[in-house]
Amino acid sequence: MLAIEGTIISIDAMGCQRGIAQKIIDKKADYVLALKGNQGSLQDDVELFVAEQKAKDFADTKFSRSKTTDGDHGRIETRVTTVLHDVEWLQKRHGWPGLKSVVLIDSSREINGKTERETRLYITSLAFLACLMGPVIRSHWAIENSLHWVLDMVFRDDECRVRTDHAPANFAAIKHMAHNLLRRAPGKNSLRARRKAAGWDDDFLASLVTG
Repeated sequence: MLAIEGTIISIDAMGCQRGIAQKIIDKKADYVLALKGNQGSLQDDVELFVAEQKAKDFADTKFSRSKTTDGDHGRIETRVTTVLHDVEWLQKRHGWPGLKSVVLIDSSREINGKTERETRLYITSLAFLACLMGPVIRSHWAIENSLHWVLDMVFRDDECRVRTDHAPANFAAIKHMAHNLLRRAPGKNSLRARRKAAGWDDDFLASLVTG
């Protein structure tokens, strides 16, 4: 139902399925799919390949790499994006629709003297270099952090028990509309404070809707 031609679709591990990848390719779009345990044999092969290549500093494969570092609120985060471009063997073994690259994100986060490390794997139909692939994956998490986290924290979305017929979709649409209106409101108050103000002050509520 979506017009996605020419776009890049990024989905968490639950969307890492052959049928979904094929539909994206059929609609002339590209995908970036998080790879986790729901694709066990594919994940096992990729993890083994990555481990072998890391031990050899990727000497036996064609790859590109990019590193970024940023800090905010006392946190320093470093991300190393490695794109493995030689995946013909993986394609022959698993027949994944449109597969062009495997992406490895090694991130470290320093907070209050403690360091947290995480490694994430992705498969993609793109043949981008690492300097381009890194921002694509980061944009997915920007949506997660700026929208879904807000919906959960401000609107308690994960606690919503609405399950019947079209009600979940309708409630989701209303919450997105409310979220957008609250973000447009002037001032430095938090979204939670603005939501409370809208419930207490009819004039403020009217300004959100008409502003």
